[in-house]
Amino acid sequence: MTSLNHPRLSGLGRNPAAPQDVLVRLAAHAAGRHGILRRGRLADAVVEVLLTHGDDITAVSLRGDRISPAMRRRIAEHPDPAIRDAYVDFVRYTVDRAVTIGIDSLEEAYGQPRRVLAGSPDPRLRAAVARAWYDRPVAVQVGLLTDSDPSVRAAATEHAQPGVPPEWRDRCLADPAMRVNVARYVPLTSDQFAQLMRTEDEKVIKAVAGNPHLSADMVARLLDIDDPAVRVAVAQSRHVDTETRNRLYALVEAERAAGSIAADVALNWNFAEPGWLREVPLDERLTYLDCSYPIFRRVLASCPDLPEEAWRRLDDDPELSVRCAAARRPDAPPEVLERLVRAHGDVSNIRPPLVEHPNFPRHTLPTFVDEPSPHVRYVALQDPELPVTALERLAAAAEPFLRGGVARHPNITDALLEQLLSDPAPEVADEAAANPALRPTRMYRILTEAGL
Repeated sequence: MTSLNHPRLSGLGRNPAAPQDVLVRLAAHAAGRHGILRRGRLADAVVEVLLTHGDDITAVSLRGDRISPAMRRRIAEHPDPAIRDAYVDFVRYTVDRAVTIGIDSLEEAYGQPRRVLAGSPDPRLRAAVARAWYDRPVAVQVGLLTDSDPSVRAAATEHAQPGVPPEWRDRCLADPAMRVNVARYVPLTSDQFAQLMRTEDEKVIKAVAGNPHLSADMVARLLDIDDPAVRVAVAQSRHVDTETRNRLYALVEAERAAGSIAADVALNWNFAEPGWLREVPLDERLTYLDCSYPIFRRVLASCPDLPEEAWRRLDDDPELSVRCAAARRPDAPPEVLERLVRAHGDVSNIRPPLVEHPNFPRHTLPTFVDEPSPHVRYVALQDPELPVTALERLAAAAEPFLRGGVARHPNITDALLEQLLSDPAPEVADEAAANPALRPTRMYRILTEAGL
């Protein structure tokens, strides 16, 4: 993490070009340690200083292949139990608070294989195994489904995988600890559906409404449920016609307009999608080009086998998310990709970014520097050979994220690095110090200036 008070030290700590003696000196400072602990493998000399100046929080990160076998033994035999047991204590802390942690970490901390851990006397540990061991065998899953502790049974059914064997579904659906989880994803018989509906439990009904395996008769039974989440889920079903879908969406829209937070969440924070649309024949899928609801057009845009006319319409769709989905097809035209990114920038949280699409015309990247939107100008930094004149323009931008992008750039000059090392935004100075283009002489000056 970036140190707000000493960003050059935290950045230098994670600089991949920092010499070992720089890291040794940095390890004596808290900000330097923060940066170092974001690196990969660490030399023994660096680990020794981290152990000398750090604490149990530092020791948590010193494990596995990041350190040598000698250093692992050194920590295992450390005279301070806070250091010696730091990682074990951290894992046990997460288990006690029902925070998910990887199954490998559980095995390492408790010193037992996962099959043994699944039968631990501690129900918190059994629940942790259920949350972490996704590909557990059926026999282990059955043991967790029949566990005496309801929190373990609930954890065992949080996800659709490894699933619930058909012969255990009745029992799981009858158990309050598992009912809501299981109702979301197992294929339901008519009797099971009827029993769940009779509970009149709001959470159960919502879970059932989102189940992708419902029959037409089951969906019909949900049509009059007065709940926006249920209405949106039913509206996305393959078993409702256009008129019914319009009616359900209109009801939820009206509730949102009246100030209903639940309706707003159902419409805007609902991550479910009509995935069944990908499985129907092409002729039926194409009828959704005219669907009023972007989620259907977005799913349609994820299908690879659409005709050219359909792609033209999706590329011009009024909804940005639909256009982005269509642009991710393997044969998206270069002009479509450039137009989309030039108008809106790239979506940083969706990988890979559109500028990495094989058809994106990367030779146009330098011209993005001239765009009015800072988010679009940022795209220019995807060119590793962006001219220094362009970097200088972006380094003068008012937006810290643009200056930070320059600070990370491989074509940066010494003068620009010096400028950004003193940037008022800590995250920019941190990025500049982390750039491998930073010369060792400047690294040593940073240490000297910090009194290290």
